[in-house]
Amino acid sequence: MEEVYFCYVDSPIGRLMLVGNGGGLKRIEFEKSKTTLGPQPGWRESAIELEPAARQLREYFSGARRSFDLPLAAEGTEFQRRTWDALCQIPYGATVSYADLARSIGKPKAVRAVGAANGRNPLPIVVPCHRVVGSDGSLTGFAAGTAIKKRLLQLEGAQVLVEAQRFHVSVGNPTQGH
Repeated sequence: MEEVYFCYVDSPIGRLMLVGNGGGLKRIEFEKSKTTLGPQPGWRESAIELEPAARQLREYFSGARRSFDLPLAAEGTEFQRRTWDALCQIPYGATVSYADLARSIGKPKAVRAVGAANGRNPLPIVVPCHRVVGSDGSLTGFAAGTAIKKRLLQLEGAQVLVEAQRFHVSVGNPTQGH
């Protein structure tokens, strides 16, 4: 049985729980989210094991980091992982629509499936699902709520709503760490 670690990180958007194992970061949970599982039996609290992720998140929130360089161990289907890889190609401060994201993975008609994969992203912020907006630029669903999504986009300097900057995403081979 793999050892799973967790720790908490305070942030400007609330307390985050980081979860990882020897393979990398597995989950980031918002303290007050509908998808929060909390620590599970057998998990061990260890800030040391998750320090690189905690440090990079603190750097992100302070404005000193625009991308993450961490081993990731998110579990998902091939389609979900492909969608999550495409999310990592969206630059800091930019947004794309769900339709843009679907086109970027070669599935232009899979807008709803891309939305579902985006919603199941276990690594928000690091895998920046908050950078995906409605086709009209409006803020749409986010596990921690659209107010948090708006705060993340504002932290990155993104214009929210219709005047959102759009970025065309193209995805090559999936990567291991982002």
